[in-house]
Amino acid sequence: MNDSSPTGPEARRHDRGIRLSVVMPVYNEERTVEKSVARVRRVPLDIEVICIDDASNDGTRPVLERLRDEGVIDTLLLQDVNQGKGAAVRRGIQAATGDVVVIQDADLEYDPSEFPTLLKPILDGLADAVFGSRFLGGPHRVLYFWHSVGNGLLTLVSNMFTDLNLTDMETCYKMVRADLMKSLPLRADRFGIEPELTARLAQARARIYEVPISYAGRTYAEGKKINWKDGVAAFWHIVRANVLGPRAPLYHGEGAGESVVATHAPSGAERLVRVRSPESTETRRRSGTVTDRSEQRRRSGDPADDSGSLRRPENVADRS
Repeated sequence: MNDSSPTGPEARRHDRGIRLSVVMPVYNEERTVEKSVARVRRVPLDIEVICIDDASNDGTRPVLERLRDEGVIDTLLLQDVNQGKGAAVRRGIQAATGDVVVIQDADLEYDPSEFPTLLKPILDGLADAVFGSRFLGGPHRVLYFWHSVGNGLLTLVSNMFTDLNLTDMETCYKMVRADLMKSLPLRADRFGIEPELTARLAQARARIYEVPISYAGRTYAEGKKINWKDGVAAFWHIVRANVLGPRAPLYHGEGAGESVVATHAPSGAERLVRVRSPESTETRRRSGTVTDRSEQRRRSGDPADDSGSLRRPENVADRS
């Protein structure tokens, strides 16, 4: 499978201040993985591609090794035994060196050209994590009715435990600040990684955004792997991640302090809902546990940005 899209520095280093680590778990995707990686490389961002081959047995591994040797894949991790998507994702997260991490499947269902849309709330200092929702009006292939019912039910149950108002908990596209992502105690080996990651972000009081994305779902004949057993297991993972330990530590990175979910509707309107904030910043400020940084800077004359955003340095050497 050949793709003529550029893969050099000119194609991937446009936003030099922030590096995006793309974690791609791969299992038996010989027909699609090269095109998937090429699509990621076309995105005009500073991108690190990390592929984890979960013991594929269909010829996927030689394709990945060739892409690594060509420099298209930055890091290739090999599993000797099939352990599941969650195990592959966890390993990829630990290997990531970027400022922000996103999970990307290798099956062409999700379009990486939407990375800049997902990244914007983080760059603007508004979010610690961004979910791409398939149910907010983006274009999508019409497929299985009962899958959509199951997704809705799983999201509802997850929201009941996390007190979030997500529309698509099971989405693959979860983009998270790297320091936050690496702090989450993730344990799920298979598709339970989705509800577990959602629960851990809620426990960390992360600020979460949702943005609409497109979705080109595939059929089982085309290679779709998740099945009804994974759906049933997801209910257990929701309960386990929310009720049993280990819980995620509170996130104290830039911009942290209270958990929010903000949804960019297709019309451009924004819906902002504050959730699970047992002690507001103002309450902690009055008690002396939080200092108003903007007030301190006004007193000292420091004009530094207090938005909590990930800043783009003016002069950053190209990472190659």
